[in-house]
Amino acid sequence: MKTAAEIRRDFLDFFKGKDHKIIKSAPVIPINDPTLLFTNAGMNQFKNIFLNLEKPIYSRIANSQKCIRVSGKHNDLEEVGKDTYHHTFFEMLGNWSFGDYYKKESISYAWELLTKVWKFPKERLWATVYLDDDEAAECWRTETDIEPDRILRFGDKDNFWEMGETGPCGPCSEIHYYTGSQPQQQSAEKINQGDPEYIELWNLVFIQYDRDDQGVRTPLPQKHVDTGAGLERIVAALQHKDSNYETDLFRPLIDKVAKMTGFPYTEKDGTPHRVIADHIRMLTFSIADGAMPSNEGQGYVIRRILRRAARFGRMLNVHEPFMYKLVDTVGAILGPMYPEVIEREKHIQQVIRAEEQAFGETLDKGLEAYRTIKQKLKKHQQSEIAGVDVFKLYDTFGFPVDLTQLMAKEDDLTVDIDGFNKAMTVQKERARSARIIRINIEDSIEISDSILPTVILTDGADSQFIGYEHTETEATIRKYFIKDNYYYIILDKTPFYAEAGGEVGDRGTISNDDVQLEVLETKKHNDSIIHKCRIIQGMISNNPAVIARVDSQQDLHIRANHTATHLLQAALRQVLGEHVHQSGSLVNADRLRFDLTHYEKINSEQLQEIEDLINVKIRENIEVGIAFREFTEARKEGAMALFGEKYGDVVRVITVGGFSKELCGGKHVRRTGDIGAFKIISESSVAAGIRRIEAITGQAVIELSRQNEKLINELTNLLNTNIENLVQKTGEIIKRIKELEKKLEDKDRSDIKVELDKVWNEKVIKIGPVRVLIHELTNKNRDQLIEINDYLVTKSKYVVSGSLSVFNDKPVAAITSSGSTVTDYDFDANQIGEWIGNILEGGGGGNRRIATAGGKNKNKLPIVRQQLPKIIGENLKRKSR
Repeated sequence: MKTAAEIRRDFLDFFKGKDHKIIKSAPVIPINDPTLLFTNAGMNQFKNIFLNLEKPIYSRIANSQKCIRVSGKHNDLEEVGKDTYHHTFFEMLGNWSFGDYYKKESISYAWELLTKVWKFPKERLWATVYLDDDEAAECWRTETDIEPDRILRFGDKDNFWEMGETGPCGPCSEIHYYTGSQPQQQSAEKINQGDPEYIELWNLVFIQYDRDDQGVRTPLPQKHVDTGAGLERIVAALQHKDSNYETDLFRPLIDKVAKMTGFPYTEKDGTPHRVIADHIRMLTFSIADGAMPSNEGQGYVIRRILRRAARFGRMLNVHEPFMYKLVDTVGAILGPMYPEVIEREKHIQQVIRAEEQAFGETLDKGLEAYRTIKQKLKKHQQSEIAGVDVFKLYDTFGFPVDLTQLMAKEDDLTVDIDGFNKAMTVQKERARSARIIRINIEDSIEISDSILPTVILTDGADSQFIGYEHTETEATIRKYFIKDNYYYIILDKTPFYAEAGGEVGDRGTISNDDVQLEVLETKKHNDSIIHKCRIIQGMISNNPAVIARVDSQQDLHIRANHTATHLLQAALRQVLGEHVHQSGSLVNADRLRFDLTHYEKINSEQLQEIEDLINVKIRENIEVGIAFREFTEARKEGAMALFGEKYGDVVRVITVGGFSKELCGGKHVRRTGDIGAFKIISESSVAAGIRRIEAITGQAVIELSRQNEKLINELTNLLNTNIENLVQKTGEIIKRIKELEKKLEDKDRSDIKVELDKVWNEKVIKIGPVRVLIHELTNKNRDQLIEINDYLVTKSKYVVSGSLSVFNDKPVAAITSSGSTVTDYDFDANQIGEWIGNILEGGGGGNRRIATAGGKNKNKLPIVRQQLPKIIGENLKRKSR
């Protein structure tokens, strides 16, 4: 029986033998595609080819693509773990033809691989074609030996593929496989009906139309083939398993879950095992490709999936972080194909463990809160969880709404989604903003291909980049367009680097005898380098010959800062550990910013060590090497690659002696000495597990030193001391200030007590034996109000003190009772705090003796003061003793 790795290799070797270029999987985090949260199909990375925005390098391609489907149209989350074949993460085997072969070859290739290489029984295979696709149907009849009655026709729902509402589309042909035990009882009527015994193995899409916004389909000048076959399903079929989870892609994970939890795996009771095994694959690959848990976009989905898995862990009586312990098993299964999960294993484990730890602290409390809600509903014979309760589970205990829905479904309850959505409007809008469909050429201006009124001056290829070696060149304007009084110029060749990899685009000039243009930004749009310009003088004429000149001073600063980021990453890994990877960067002429994976604050001693190490390398004046290598060769040689970056077969490798080796397409200095000097100016947290370092180089370091020197001189003059005694003198002044503040505070506290004694004697009211005092104070915060109440409740055995104030223009309140009032009169300050919070349009609460409240409407304080004695009186209930 073949392993999953052997089956995957069969596929790639087969298409390699059919003259297909085997390419790497794209990251599961889409690159430059804001329309997707995750890569959900093999065709995603070829979208621009289908849209005719990009020319293919190869006409025949095949690969195994990492995919995630957890949201939107392709949402398999609810079925994961319940059925045998839906997953959040899966591998899609695919072969593509870009204007090369078409239906005949793609159908014959699929049939040959299935029946001759993998030896699927022909009597269990079914083929479907689009309703009016006679060509595909004929190909099945003439190019394969499938029985004619096994070729079925279906309509748009099942056998027509669309990229979106408009754009490339076409009919498809699917191959289905019967997995049941009675092949003689097969029925064509069960195909495409959701019957678990009839599994779709492979979809062959024939992209031949372009659909406009009126729904009209126009034949494309070039026809493409886009296929997708689910590896997990094929492996299950070839390994004669009834479930994908029984294959060697999942079973080691399931067995480990069973061993860790002590709960044996069975098909009947194994839903938690299956969900956890599925979810850890999704989490491992998304984090390996650079995503991080957060409250927005991809990060929010990752957090949901992790919390969902943690809840299923509770069903197996696991109350400590455990998911992170499965990461190495994912690596053992899939690491040979996708080495990034092994290379970044420690980072992935740290991210997952931190999330588990943070959520685990509230999960059990949340589950208890859910049980309380459920018991309340059962008591009142109700079956719907109110939206406000769903939101409380989300806001207080971190329960994603789908987790609450999952638990509710298990308990035969429903969820008030509308009520929840009203409370979640802001968060929903923020999450949806990650899906805005647009093509950004820059932050300030949005450019799409439908609004490019291009003036063509000359024909021919454009945008040859020569900026690694040259900062000035003669060039020819190929075309340009105008938007908002800016000119967007495309040249045949250019020394201007287009923004990429965190490095800003170059600035400079483009000029000839007729016009002088200032280049403000340089960015890339598809394969073209676009220079955003403003006219300094003259006008663009029909003369296309120009001189393109990069601002050499800015170019030098950018190069220095970029090379410094390479030195920084190497130093960080040496000082902090090899778990450190770049998570983002910004390189401009002024400074550099570097985000890294690390789980604690980098202390001052470590920062100094990093800084010193880099400056040593700068003084050594090491030559910066540039070479081109095959991607796999470069990785074997130890070259660092960025999270989620898409690399071609041949990559550019930047080396600094034996200290640093990275894949990089940016510009660099020739020797490290050109950097001059390196200084870290800040270290901060960006997100859980992500730290940020900002630094400067060269002349900026000298200028910072001068500023600091000037500041120190001003301070020494101001404090009438010298540099050696500056710290001591400053400390003495601070100590004196604190002493004076304490004296003022003590005096203020003494004055307040005098005033409170007066208030107590004049304004206290009696409710039976209980003395109640309601009073307002000026500009006091909650802690100060509690301190005031603590003083007042010592004045008698039975006391309730209510203090009100406005602090920072917001109303605040504190309610405190003596201990005897709680025990003897069953007083509950928490209830009073909640009442005040509602009146003030905010919130409140605490415990039975002390509660606080606050809100946003200070005009409601008079209402609180007026009604509070009555509310307190109603709350006092003398216990029978």
